[in-house]
Amino acid sequence: MKTQSDLQKEVKNLENKLVDKDQVIDNKNLRIQQLENLLIQSRHKQFGASSEKTAPDQKQLFDEAETDSDLEDSVEETTIPSYKRKKKKRPSIPEDYPVEDIFYDIEDEDKFCPHDSAELVKFGEETHKQIQIIPQKIKVIRHVRFKYRCPCCAVGEKKHFITAKKPKLVIEKGIASPSLLAHIIISKYCDGLPLYRQVELFKRYNFEFDRTSFANWMIKCGDAVQSLIDLIREKILENSIVHMDETPVQVLKEPDKAAQTKSYMWVMSTANNAAKKSVLFTYSASRSAKTPVDILNNFNGVLMADGYSGYTKVCRELNLNLLACWVHARRYFKDAQLVGAKDKIKGKISKSDHALNFIAKLYAIEKKSKEYNLDKKLATRQSESKKVLEDFKKWLDKRAKDTAPKTALGKAIKYTLNQWDNLIKFADCAEYPLDNNVAENAIRPFVIGRKNWLFSDTQKGAIASANLYSLIETAKANNLNPFKYIEKVLTDLPNAENLGQIEALLPWNVNIAED
Repeated sequence: MKTQSDLQKEVKNLENKLVDKDQVIDNKNLRIQQLENLLIQSRHKQFGASSEKTAPDQKQLFDEAETDSDLEDSVEETTIPSYKRKKKKRPSIPEDYPVEDIFYDIEDEDKFCPHDSAELVKFGEETHKQIQIIPQKIKVIRHVRFKYRCPCCAVGEKKHFITAKKPKLVIEKGIASPSLLAHIIISKYCDGLPLYRQVELFKRYNFEFDRTSFANWMIKCGDAVQSLIDLIREKILENSIVHMDETPVQVLKEPDKAAQTKSYMWVMSTANNAAKKSVLFTYSASRSAKTPVDILNNFNGVLMADGYSGYTKVCRELNLNLLACWVHARRYFKDAQLVGAKDKIKGKISKSDHALNFIAKLYAIEKKSKEYNLDKKLATRQSESKKVLEDFKKWLDKRAKDTAPKTALGKAIKYTLNQWDNLIKFADCAEYPLDNNVAENAIRPFVIGRKNWLFSDTQKGAIASANLYSLIETAKANNLNPFKYIEKVLTDLPNAENLGQIEALLPWNVNIAED
């Protein structure tokens, strides 16, 4: 028979097993919740709205920062402003386009009055404009170089021949003119049309091209513009503020790497207020900090980037001042708001809503001070933005203590606190930006194009893509027509004989309208 002591030990063991099982269940429930959150985020990214802006009627739900009282249990009344419908701008026709007139007249027998047979007099006209599209017009240019010889020298040992010179071409003795190359480049790198689709389009005009030829032409063009790319890099590094971001790209044929592994395209951009707006793409086989160290070599200003640890290492190694991006912090809270939507009680303000409201206030202050001079803008940041930051920091510290770290909200709070010192630097300088939107907007065309062409075949192709994207996005940043700019570069750059002629082709030095 078991003694009372034995029975107590068995009960204790059973209680310990129950505690262990409860812990296992809690861990599994947490894992299930994490997977459900990931599923919700994935569905939203694929099917939901992409905008991260706070709804206009949510910005002033609670004007006071959260105090020790539980604000989530109360809702302040707010007045939602009436919606003012914006009148859509009617499509217009640019004045500089040629106009072809088509005249319509009445029949001769109708030019007499049916009452008294008097001849009618024309007193006006009624006009109506339409836009007509003429499909691609292709013509063949034949370069004819006249050759001369001396008739006297031809009969002796001395012979004298001379051939007329012609401008140098990007692809000598090739059938691709600068305009054709520019068309292919813009179609792929600006409009996201893969090369194989362009080959099919040319078949409509009875031209039998192949994708390999197009790919080789792109590599040659990317190599030909390298001198311009080097100058753009130098001009970017002369700025006091540089934005930087990176995104994956797949390169099939890389040494010592499987085709499925990721490579990266890095983008570096000047700030919005830069005099010479520039965008530079750089291909790298890895995401290691060595790449931005090489890219930012000789730079001694301020770097705006996301929370990737590689940028922290770069700034430490190069002694740079690092700014963190408020859009990235907001994105974490938007994700937390999204996964918490199914549990949200109607009329109840969630913790994610509180965080997003703080960030919305920062952006509202920036919008208000957009047209201020630097002194007034700095004073506004010091007096208004810093107060919001102080209240937000108190809220984050409090919520960090009672929020599970592995939840979406916990991750958002942790990210924001980890980046806090770099997030608040903008308040001490009027020229510092709040976010890295400049770099994200610059890299977006590449991301959209990648969905269509999927990968680069070789490293040379990836480098060429980086160079051509750089020229196109820099041209767009300087309000140039990208096709006309690329055509001019491919026409003039092969014939440039000195640095001055190359610099004249930089986007901020070119005036396409005068050419």
